[in-house]
Amino acid sequence: MRKKSFAILATLIVAGTGLSAEPVTIAALGDSLTQGYGLVEDQGFVPQLQRWLDGQGADAVLINAGVSGDTSAGGAARVGWTLTPEVDGMIVALGANDMLRGIDPAVTRANLKKILTAADEADVEVLLVGVQAPGNWGAEYKQAFDAIYPDLSAAHGTDLVPGFFDGIAGDAGDLAAAQAYFQPDGLHPNADGVALIVDEIGPQVLDLIASVRDETD
Repeated sequence: MRKKSFAILATLIVAGTGLSAEPVTIAALGDSLTQGYGLVEDQGFVPQLQRWLDGQGADAVLINAGVSGDTSAGGAARVGWTLTPEVDGMIVALGANDMLRGIDPAVTRANLKKILTAADEADVEVLLVGVQAPGNWGAEYKQAFDAIYPDLSAAHGTDLVPGFFDGIAGDAGDLAAAQAYFQPDGLHPNADGVALIVDEIGPQVLDLIASVRDETD
């Protein structure tokens, strides 16, 4: 993790002065699922996750870097200005719109690799959030798309959430049985659905924050 200009402060903390470390800043780079499409502002993914982290006593600040309609290409194009000097960690949740549009999985893979490489070069820890393709594009497409996230996570040493909707789908992975947690479009979670997603992803965000702390101590 990047070494900030807080080395003196860290030394004072170790010496027992009682001063506290700076909050960890996490950017959530994503699409409408991250941005909070169709929800009042405080019920979106980032605000709900912020409250969850606050409730866990995590000293962290989240930045909503979600753009509705964004593809992995859009995320790759703006990752440079997302990784500002104050950003310590990043949640990457992109690819849903690629999948919906049937974009070649090789293209999505290349774009996500560009994002993770930029994070590596900036010494920023990443939590990668996956997307699983339905079967409507065919078995070959699904296999190629679903493999993107575990492959890139392993290659870049990131933590991985296998699927953004895992908290809603449950162990059976059955989104069709969980429509009560979606908005009428059937694509975006409602406030209750977001709460389930946050409950599922939150512990791994805590791990991300801990990794940042370990690197900066």
